Amino acid sequence: MNKKIILWSITAALAGFLFGFDVVVISGADKKLQMLWESSDSFHGWVVMGMALWGTVIGAIFGGYPTNKYGRKNTLIVIGVLFALSAIGSGLSNDPYMFAFARFIGGIGVGASTIAAPAYISEIAPAKDRGRLVAMYQFNIVFGIMVAFLSNYMLSGIGENAWRWMLGVEAIPAVLYILFALKLPKSPRWLISQSRIEEARNVLKIIDPKADVDAQIKEFQSHSHESDKSENIFMKKYRFPLLLAFLIAFFNQLSGINAFLYYAPRIFEEAGLGESTALLSSVGIGVTNIIFTLLGVFLIDRLGRKTLMYIGSFGYIISLSLVSAAFFFGWSGMAVPIFLFLFIAAHAVGQGSVIWVFISEIFPNHLRASGQSFGSSVHWILAALIPSLIPFLFSHEMIGPGVVFLFFTVMMVFQLLFVIFLMPETKGKTLEELEDVMIKK
Repeated sequence: MNKKIILWSITAALAGFLFGFDVVVISGADKKLQMLWESSDSFHGWVVMGMALWGTVIGAIFGGYPTNKYGRKNTLIVIGVLFALSAIGSGLSNDPYMFAFARFIGGIGVGASTIAAPAYISEIAPAKDRGRLVAMYQFNIVFGIMVAFLSNYMLSGIGENAWRWMLGVEAIPAVLYILFALKLPKSPRWLISQSRIEEARNVLKIIDPKADVDAQIKEFQSHSHESDKSENIFMKKYRFPLLLAFLIAFFNQLSGINAFLYYAPRIFEEAGLGESTALLSSVGIGVTNIIFTLLGVFLIDRLGRKTLMYIGSFGYIISLSLVSAAFFFGWSGMAVPIFLFLFIAAHAVGQGSVIWVFISEIFPNHLRASGQSFGSSVHWILAALIPSLIPFLFSHEMIGPGVVFLFFTVMMVFQLLFVIFLMPETKGKTLEELEDVMIKK
């Protein structure tokens, strides 16, 4: 594989690092901020903790527009700027409303990154390596998560304003990312969709100097649908990829993954661990996540997307059942952390490795950003709703953690049925070949 493709893919995937860091870094400040601003469970969940996730919804819904109109590269640069502004604003905030606004800006960056980064990588990657290259975005997400958990643990003892440093330190990788993204070439498939053929030709020559560039351009043009600007992903012929994008995003969040990542220290404390032990256990979650994501990246182009989803689904069902039982029967000590490590491993090798790869593959070139936007929107609407409800659900005497994790278990049984009966395998096919398979002409 061309080293430049690897470098470009890693650079675009670094948006995932900022995504992972931004989403999880708030967990270290969770209880401190609730005490500092004397917030109710509802206000804390929906505004202080949840506002970033509502930003991701906006970024996911509207991120397809700049990704299509201004290009994948330019959108990735703007995403870096949003992350930098959010980090600085969050660290300097003196009230919950300013804090929520700053987090909202970062959330827009997260939502838009789930469209622009996978779309960019999928469009420059060779078919045989596309899975692992796009999956590097997910690897960077979990790497960002691990670094955020570790950063929170290391900064937790520096005093009353530790939370400001936890949140503000993200500005450093954000600025570095912007500088790297400026060096990226534009996606050749996007350039062709904009009738910028010579620019596309130059990029394709760099990607593979030995390839028949004219033949590639001709194939891309035959699938670009430039003449039909009225097409959209909600047309009848795109119903199947639309359904697939909806279901994989739906089940991703109904596993409870974002609820857990946002509230990992709180969940460990609910299970009887002390505050310091809970934060340290969160670092263990980050390490587990990164190890099994690496395994998923290694296997995705070998075993395929569907096989990894089978493995992940069974792992979800087993681990979530055990977590639920631990809360129902009062199992103490390290039982809950161990079961949740198993849950993270199942997510990392399955849904975590597959979702952004799969959604980036199943839509035609001219509607990829729109399809990515739809799948991301479903993902992030649920990712905003579910974690926002966690403080209330955990504290409600008729519900509690045991019932919440039991619900997630049942949802993963339905995910397994989706994988068995509906999910197609996409490995090893070019994006144009997949379009011919997925779309009813």
